[in-house]
Amino acid sequence: MTVSNVPASEPYSSSGRTGPVDGEAPAPPPSGARRAAMASTVGAIVDWYDFFLYGTAAALVFGPMFFPSEDPTVGVLASLGSFAVGFVFRPIGGAIFGHFGDRVGRRKMLVITILIMGLASTAIGLLPSYAAIGIAAPILLVSLRAVQGIAVGGEWGGAALMAVENAPKNKRNFLASGVQIGSFLGLLLGTLAFSIVTNLTTEEQFDTWGWRLPFLVSILFALVGLWIRSGVPESKVFAELEETKKKQAAPLLEALKTSPKQILAIIGMRLVDQSTFYIGFTFSLVYVKNYTDTPPSSVLTASMVALVLAVPTTSLWGLLADRFGARWFYIIGPLCAAAAGVPFFFALESGSMPMMILGFFILINLGHNISASVQQTWFTDMFDARIRYSGAGFGYAVAGAVGGFVPLTATALLGDSGNWTPVAILLAAASLVALVTGLWSYKWTGQGRR
Repeated sequence: MTVSNVPASEPYSSSGRTGPVDGEAPAPPPSGARRAAMASTVGAIVDWYDFFLYGTAAALVFGPMFFPSEDPTVGVLASLGSFAVGFVFRPIGGAIFGHFGDRVGRRKMLVITILIMGLASTAIGLLPSYAAIGIAAPILLVSLRAVQGIAVGGEWGGAALMAVENAPKNKRNFLASGVQIGSFLGLLLGTLAFSIVTNLTTEEQFDTWGWRLPFLVSILFALVGLWIRSGVPESKVFAELEETKKKQAAPLLEALKTSPKQILAIIGMRLVDQSTFYIGFTFSLVYVKNYTDTPPSSVLTASMVALVLAVPTTSLWGLLADRFGARWFYIIGPLCAAAAGVPFFFALESGSMPMMILGFFILINLGHNISASVQQTWFTDMFDARIRYSGAGFGYAVAGAVGGFVPLTATALLGDSGNWTPVAILLAAASLVALVTGLWSYKWTGQGRR
């Protein structure tokens, strides 16, 4: 069966195609749209808190704890390699949850992903170290990281669709931007948790048991998110698919068959947010800890300012995208990101808090957020509703697998010299590829077709 690409807000007609954007189906009630957006945001907070918590721990403590080595650089690389494992398994999660999300429902998959993530993260907090159980420790750690990757691989597609498919057409970017805001708030909570624990414990206490506390509270966050998501009704678009029996038997295979260019476009467009995010929030800790006199705690503080600012700025970009259209956001955002590398690394070297805050603002609040604020609507619009969770979710997860190797690649580029110039070039190149890919893929979005 050939599936055409239709905008996210277009309802199905009796012919199996969707109506126009200005279409025949009434807009969802504002309260229902806000509730769906809130559920997507809150769930994203919990899932990404757990997922990013691992990145902070990998940069600060997992090397000597689970990958001891006489050469500290080898330990750091092994730790960051285990961090990347979660990204490798994200496409598997995108495929599994995408299939059932298009067949069974968006909401049910979101309930499952948040429960899996909470249990896996809590288990990491209980793991014995290498000194206690030997090689079993890193094996178990990597296995749990893989489970995290599968869970988060299915998260974005469902969260984005619940927000986009329930939103009125004139507020789609604004309401769906909550999915990105949730990821920032999750990282903020994780960074804050580590910052509090580091300040309240000695170095020995932190290395022994303090780092475990942020992981152990994951189960509480998961239960709250589970309660919120379980009370939200199914996406209106999927409910209509069920009613009209228009669901696809093998949605991912159909997406790969009919929309391979759209999947590739998502991977290319996400290079900007993947490079800015992981250079800013993970690699920066590795860099300052091993190559500068700037304390990692100062970088954590500056990054938390950027995370707080991400809430109003991402919402603002979503509002502006609804008003002026999304195309400019994938021009301005990547250009800001491409120019951010040099000032960002100068700021890290200086150790000046105002300079680091400014560096994070340019890299994250401009370079990352301007682009990411329109991804939910842009990516989902490129796929038919019957294959949307699978197509957009799988492309998003594959791009995440690529992004997971950014800290590892950047660390390898530094080598022993600590010269960050190759990393700045990597950032600029990835951002410009995203810009070109965005211009190419715009024709498949609702606005592009109009």
